[in-house]
Amino acid sequence: MRKRVPLKSIYAFVAVAELGSMSEAAQHLSVSHSAVSQAIKSLETQLGVVLFRRVGRRVELNAQGRKYYRKVAPALTQIVEASESIARQTHSHRLTVNMVHSLALHWWIPNVAEFQAYAPHIDVRISNILGVFDLDLEGVDVALLHGLPDEWQGDYCEKLGDDALIMVCSPHLLEGLKNTVSDDERGVIQDDTQQDKAFLPTALLAQYPAIFATHPRRQKDWEVWCQAHGVAVPKQQKNLSFHASIHAVQAAIRRLGVLITHQQFVKDDIKHGMLVQVGEAVLNPHQAFYWICAKEKLKDEGVLTLRHWLREQFQAQ
Repeated sequence: MRKRVPLKSIYAFVAVAELGSMSEAAQHLSVSHSAVSQAIKSLETQLGVVLFRRVGRRVELNAQGRKYYRKVAPALTQIVEASESIARQTHSHRLTVNMVHSLALHWWIPNVAEFQAYAPHIDVRISNILGVFDLDLEGVDVALLHGLPDEWQGDYCEKLGDDALIMVCSPHLLEGLKNTVSDDERGVIQDDTQQDKAFLPTALLAQYPAIFATHPRRQKDWEVWCQAHGVAVPKQQKNLSFHASIHAVQAAIRRLGVLITHQQFVKDDIKHGMLVQVGEAVLNPHQAFYWICAKEKLKDEGVLTLRHWLREQFQAQ
């Protein structure tokens, strides 16, 4: 039997040859510097030749090393590509999808059963990485972005739908409002076709406080909605400003006040009677919902299936 060279030594050799540093190779391979050094020494001992020479703080291949590299580097690339190809086939129906907590809680989870019925062979894992990140390095197949795609220029971006802003409150607040107004005004509240679209929002805000989400993506929600409806923007009040939409929505459900938020975030809460929509939806010009993935992922059957389902979901809103 022919004597075998340990594959880990080949990994270490190629990494050092390409990076010119044992320290950088160790970091790239997620091992210690001594592990790389020992792997190189073991390989040189087994081959009976020296492969590197030191140049200052760097190392570079000598003549024997260059000759060896030209033969083993392509072979190692083939091994890695073959292994990745098999792994992709094994997990081709497992997708990691990244989205913010609010979208995962208020939109994805209520729709899981529907997606499972649509694509029972696909296993979606949700991650909640914030900000811009490298999809490949984080092991994310698809990112659902709520914002603007400007910082994802190297990836495939597709707009799924607009960000529709709506005013919501607990249905108990509307009932309480009816008990404080005249009979004529009570009739206006109950009439969905009433002409004065600003009456009900104004009446609610006169009776109950406004709830604010102060995240940078949320700071213009009240301004955009109120301007479209001809309503004065309310002032922020103590204990009713929350950084995240997820907390602001819970405050609205708990009858603490009136909120402007994304229609997608509260569709399920409205469906189950925990919140009611007041007035008409307003398109938010500052952001929308986008699908983001690496361009090569568009060849994956699972990715394409998920994209088709998401398109239908957002077009149906």
